Amino acid sequence: MIVRVALPVPLRQPFDYQIDDALNPQLGLRVRVPFGSRQLIGIIWQLNPTDSFDLTALKVVSELLDATPVIDAELTQLLNFAADYYHHPIGEVYTTALPALLREGRAQDAVQARQLVALPDADTAGLKRAPKQLALWQQLQQGPLAETLLIGQSQTVQALVDKQLVQWQLCPLEPYSYQAELQAPLPLNPAQALAVAAIHQAKQQFSRFLLEGVTGSGKTEVYLQAITPFLRQGLQVLVLVPEIGLTPQTLSRFAKRFAVPMQVWHSNMTDHERLAAWQASQTGAAAITIGTRSALFLPFKQLGLIIIDEEHDASLKQQEGFRYHARDLAIKRASLVQCPVVLGSATPSLETLYNVQQGRFAHLQLPERATNAQVPRIELLDLKQQVLTHGLASGTIARVKQHLARGEQVMLFLNRRGFAPALICHECGWLTECPRCSAFTTYHKQSRQLVCHHCGTSRTVPRQCGGCGSTQLAPVGQGTEQLEEQLSQLFPEIAISRLDRDSTRRKGALEQRLNDINDGACQLIVGTQMLAKGHHFPNVTLVVIVDVDGALYSSDFRAGEQLAQLITQVAGRAGRAHLPGTVLLQTHYPGHPMLQDVIQNGYASYARSALLERQQAQLPPYLHLALFKTESLKPEVGPQWLQLLANAVREAGLPVQLLGPVQPPLERKAGKFRWQLQLYARDRKALHQALALLLNDFGQHALTRQLKWQLDVDPLDLN
Repeated sequence: MIVRVALPVPLRQPFDYQIDDALNPQLGLRVRVPFGSRQLIGIIWQLNPTDSFDLTALKVVSELLDATPVIDAELTQLLNFAADYYHHPIGEVYTTALPALLREGRAQDAVQARQLVALPDADTAGLKRAPKQLALWQQLQQGPLAETLLIGQSQTVQALVDKQLVQWQLCPLEPYSYQAELQAPLPLNPAQALAVAAIHQAKQQFSRFLLEGVTGSGKTEVYLQAITPFLRQGLQVLVLVPEIGLTPQTLSRFAKRFAVPMQVWHSNMTDHERLAAWQASQTGAAAITIGTRSALFLPFKQLGLIIIDEEHDASLKQQEGFRYHARDLAIKRASLVQCPVVLGSATPSLETLYNVQQGRFAHLQLPERATNAQVPRIELLDLKQQVLTHGLASGTIARVKQHLARGEQVMLFLNRRGFAPALICHECGWLTECPRCSAFTTYHKQSRQLVCHHCGTSRTVPRQCGGCGSTQLAPVGQGTEQLEEQLSQLFPEIAISRLDRDSTRRKGALEQRLNDINDGACQLIVGTQMLAKGHHFPNVTLVVIVDVDGALYSSDFRAGEQLAQLITQVAGRAGRAHLPGTVLLQTHYPGHPMLQDVIQNGYASYARSALLERQQAQLPPYLHLALFKTESLKPEVGPQWLQLLANAVREAGLPVQLLGPVQPPLERKAGKFRWQLQLYARDRKALHQALALLLNDFGQHALTRQLKWQLDVDPLDLN
């Protein structure tokens, strides 16, 4: 028998092998096969293809690894669609859907479900000085906890095991059973009730909803009440969040409401934890899965509802390798399993709003804050002719002092980590540049390193200027590390918490800092984009956006949309409880039309005008976009290769507009010269015909071997 196998190699085709039909090969089973001098793990993609080679010319499958498929028929349809739409090698797409241990050939039944149980008559006197252990012990008094709910608490769990207070217990993987809710649902306002009713009516049929609500409007409560009837029927629910930072907070909120097995899925999990979560989804043991974008590919036994929180967030788009958008594929998966999908956001993407205009999505709106809290007041602070102290205007500092004096919390947002964007020589103007990129290296004072945030290159801070030899080097610009240091000088008696990628690198650091903020242990909060969405800080009454101007005049046509979303999301962290909130925007351009529109009329008004601009300029979502990117050691290779592609499209006569070859703003990265070719088409089918044509022909070009190229369909990042 001949089987066509999808292998994890960057080649756009499956490969044929022969196998003993007595082994009963099926679609979706894993096989170990010879590939050159290696043995690879692949997935059976097709049985007895009619266009195969002669049986005697084919290599033999080394081993059949499964008795039942690891990828079922529904997931196979999704992955095949994704490979076709994003024009990505089928084997790499299939590999994305499997946890690492299964990709390595681990048996499916190698991991059994475990739950943590409290031992009876245990002596807990020693837990008074260990609050985390005591909290977990008290939680276990309500009943066993599945291992998937304890991710990130391994040290606490092990400490309790060592003290012989708890033990692991094996339990069978079987579909969950619904139990009564742990907490009564909150009362809903009319808009929330209407949204919940609409989602309930769409049960077990494909429906698309946009849940647009101002920050603090109670979208999570709508999710919780919408989920309940699905759980009562034994259906599974997938909740996609854009970032790991939102996962523990969302899980905690759901776990307080429902007495059903839940699990998380994100990149910080171990391989063992991922396999356990994968199997819990496959067997129906996990009722609710809360995860980042790759959770979309889990093999749910009976998926009933998909929720995408913060659907506008760019983190839902994979930027390396298989460049899929989790939001778009989630909608496709919902159509395959005939279930509703809910997209939630206070600042929906223009693509989603366009779909609402076209009648493809039902629009559910939450125009008011659920707790009757006031929407924060946004004020522009003109920086022109003002004296700045550590990047803050005197008026800003005075407002911060007022709020701190009342015992309230203040958040300062600066979307640039590190101490300063560069070091400058005061004598000749020389700047610290990355030797491998056309970018400056960021100065990190705590580690005494210059780090390129594009390629990761780092080196120690030089003693002398690389231009004139002077020792007069000083930081230029500002980052969160510098802002934290300077605030500690301005407010020496106030505790400060900084949240960025550097300060939350260690496991559990983010959760600890968020707990400190919610407990009131720090009054000043400094952070980057990870502060902008999803977090509920009831005591924050003032939010300062330190630098608004960076995105006002960008070459990226999406920069305005992203800035408007960022302002609205960051502003939503203020005044979420009974205290009124204020937002200060520091800018040199207070009269900018986009800022005025967002502040005076709100994001919805700006989005309508931005859509009109996109329509007039013939940009997405009114046209469909694909992007070829190249990187090469020789600067002339990229544009020559891309010009060949452009010529091929023109010769084919397809209705596709071309822009390029052009260099992106970051012309050189990691020592390689970068070029790109943008393809626009009004008709999506014509665009994909052009891409298929180019991908069939590019291997004929000798230049292909001299560069690295990538294709990004529906790209978000043109830089």
